[in-house]
Amino acid sequence: MRKISYYVVGLLVAAALGPAAGPGPDRADAAGRTAAEPDRPVAAEVGAAADPTGDITFSVPSGTFQNEVSVSLGSTVSGAQVRYTTDGQPPGPASPVYSGTPLRFTRTTQLRAQAYVSGTATGAPGTAMYVARAVTTNHDLPVLLLDAYGQGAPGREYIDAAVMEFRPTNGSTSLSASPSLVSRGAFHLRGNSSAMFPKTPYRLELRDNTDDDTDLPLLGMPADSDWVLRGPYTDKALIRDAFVHGLGQDMGLYAPRYAFAEVYVNTDAQPVAANDYLGVYLIVETIKNSKNRLDLKQLDEEDVTLPKLTGGYIFKFEWMAAEEPTLPCQGADATCWHYLEVVDPDPLQPAQRDWLRQHLQQFHDVLRSPNFADPATGYPSFVDVNSWVDMLIVNELTRGMDAYLRSAYFYKDRDSKIVAGPLWDFDLTFGVGGFFQNDQIAGWQHQQTRTPSANDWFQRLLQDPAFVNRVRARWQELRRGVLSNAQLQSRIDRLTAPLTAAAQRNFQRWPNLSTRMLGPFITPTSPTWQGQVQFMRDWMFQRAAWLETTGGWGSGGPTTPPTTPPVTGPPTPPATTPPASGRTCTAAYTVVSQWTGGFQANVRVTAGSSAISGWRVNWTFGNGQTVSQSWEATVTSSGSAVTATNVSHNGALSAGASTNFGFLGTWNGTNSPPTPTCTAS
Repeated sequence: MRKISYYVVGLLVAAALGPAAGPGPDRADAAGRTAAEPDRPVAAEVGAAADPTGDITFSVPSGTFQNEVSVSLGSTVSGAQVRYTTDGQPPGPASPVYSGTPLRFTRTTQLRAQAYVSGTATGAPGTAMYVARAVTTNHDLPVLLLDAYGQGAPGREYIDAAVMEFRPTNGSTSLSASPSLVSRGAFHLRGNSSAMFPKTPYRLELRDNTDDDTDLPLLGMPADSDWVLRGPYTDKALIRDAFVHGLGQDMGLYAPRYAFAEVYVNTDAQPVAANDYLGVYLIVETIKNSKNRLDLKQLDEEDVTLPKLTGGYIFKFEWMAAEEPTLPCQGADATCWHYLEVVDPDPLQPAQRDWLRQHLQQFHDVLRSPNFADPATGYPSFVDVNSWVDMLIVNELTRGMDAYLRSAYFYKDRDSKIVAGPLWDFDLTFGVGGFFQNDQIAGWQHQQTRTPSANDWFQRLLQDPAFVNRVRARWQELRRGVLSNAQLQSRIDRLTAPLTAAAQRNFQRWPNLSTRMLGPFITPTSPTWQGQVQFMRDWMFQRAAWLETTGGWGSGGPTTPPTTPPVTGPPTPPATTPPASGRTCTAAYTVVSQWTGGFQANVRVTAGSSAISGWRVNWTFGNGQTVSQSWEATVTSSGSAVTATNVSHNGALSAGASTNFGFLGTWNGTNSPPTPTCTAS
C-alpha cells in the first residue's frame, strides 16, 4: 500500500489465474503479445489461487446475474452451523444462521460465511459475490468490472468493491459469462490533472479473505495486489502511455506492464447499466519494490545501518504535488531541487531518509563542481549514465509537458548507481497539452522553465560534451532500430489493431474528439479516432525529423521517411508542365506545420493521363525560405530556386497515381507557399 493516509478497507479473494507476462523486457502489448516476440500470443497459465470459498459451499459461483439470484450455503466441516453476512463484514457469533432456505438477492451482494462448531468458528471462511446486471453489450477486449455496493463514487480514500475480470471467448466478451477472476477489493480516485475529467482514473488494491493485500494476476500480468486504471481522455489516440511504455522497455528502460480493457464502474445501488460503461482503459502495474515489479533489495524498518542503507530506494519529482516523505535540498533555492518524494520504502525510517538525502546532495553538489564530468569522481560515479541518456531521448522525442518535472522517477538499488526510470505518465505527449509549449515540433523540452524548478540535473549533464556525444550516438543507434519510422509505425499498428471496435464505443461514451480544449489542455480535433492516431504518428515523425537535424542530434535524414502528413491548410494550385512526350505530372505544395524560424512542407506528385517513369519538381521561394532536410526526394537549391527529383522507388507512377515527398525548412518574416511545376519523363 502506497500511503498511510489511504486507510485500508475491504478484502479480496480470487477464483482463477490468467496469462502471465514475463519479467524484464518481455511485457505484454495491446494484443497480449510480448515485446520480445511481438507476433507470438502469450499462452495462458492457469494456477491455483487462494480459494475464495474456504470451507463454505455456495450453490451459485460468483458472477453477475439479472433480476434475481438464489443461493444455498453449506460447509465441508462436518456438523457445522453456517453463519453469514451480506454487508461486507466478516461473520461472527451473532451473525444470522443459515436455515437451509435459499437466500435470494436482487441487488449486488457480497455474501460471506463461516462454519461454526459448538459456537466456535471452525475452518476457513468463504466469500462469494453476486453483481446485479442490466446490460447485455458484447465487447471484444477484456472487460474489468468494479461494483461499489451502492456506496457512491470514491474520493481519495479507499472504498470496498467487487472486482470481476471477463476474457473474450471466440472474440466476444460478455458480462453474462463466467468471470475469469472474481475478487474482493478496494479502489479510490487517483491522479492530479487527470482526476478533473469525467473518465476517472483509479487506484485498485486486491485483498484476501484475512484483510491482507493479496497478489493476483490481472489481465495476463504477473500477480500483485496494486494496480492503476488509467482512462485516456486528453489522449484521444488512446495509446500514448502504452506506446511509450513498450518503447522504453525495448530500449532497456524499466516501465510497468500494461493491458487494455473496457471498464465498467458501478457506484450506485442499481444493477450495472450502460451508463456505468467508462470506455477503454489502460490497466497498469503500479511502481513498487516487489518481486514482480521493480525487484530491488528490500529495505525493512530495521535496516538503518550500512551497507543495507545504500538501497533499494524509489523516488520521484512531483512538481507542486509531492507527498511526504520528501527530501530537502541544501543550498541556494535557485539551484536546489524541489518536490522530491520518496516512494519506497514505505514507511521510510529517519536513518534511511537521512542517508538518501545526503547521497543525492553529494550528487547534486558534484554536478556543480569544476570537475563534474570526471569519470572517477564526477557524475558518472553516481548515476547509470546509459539510463539517463535513454530517459532524455524518450522525454525529448515525446515532449511531454511534465517531462523532467512530474512523474520523473529514479531508483537506486543496494551498492548500485542511480538509475533513471521507471517510465510513467505519458498522456500529455506527442502534441497534446500545449500549456508549456510542448505542442511545438522544434526546440528542447528540457529548456522549459517553471518556478521553482524541480531540478536541473539533465541540463547540467548536457553541459558535458561527452554526455552530449553519448546522446547523439545513442539516438543514431536507436534510429536504425526501434526508433526508425518503420518500427515506430509498426508499434502503432500493433497497439491500435485490437482497439478499433472498442475505440468506437469509447467515443460514443465520451464524444470529445472535436473538442480542442479539455480542461487547460490543447488537444487535436480530428473527428475520428483514426485521425487522432494519425495526428500522433505525424507529430512524432515530424519531431523525430527535427531531432535528426544538426540543431538536434542528427546529421542525416530519418532511416525510414514519413508518408503523407495530414493537410492543415489549402495546397497551392497544382501546375503542369507537359513534356514533348505527352507524359505529364502535377505537384501540390502544402505547409504541414510551422513554428518560429522553421516549418515542414509536403509535396504531392500526381501522374497525368499516362504512366510516367520519373519526375522533377521545381519552385522558387519568394520569402527567403531554405530547405534544410528532405525525404523521399533528392532536393537541391540554387539561391531561391529549388529542384526535387524522385528517388529510385517512387519515380514510376501509373496514370493518375500519386506519391509524396517532404522537407524541413527555415523561414524569416513570412512563409508564403510557392507554386511548383512538375516535369515527367
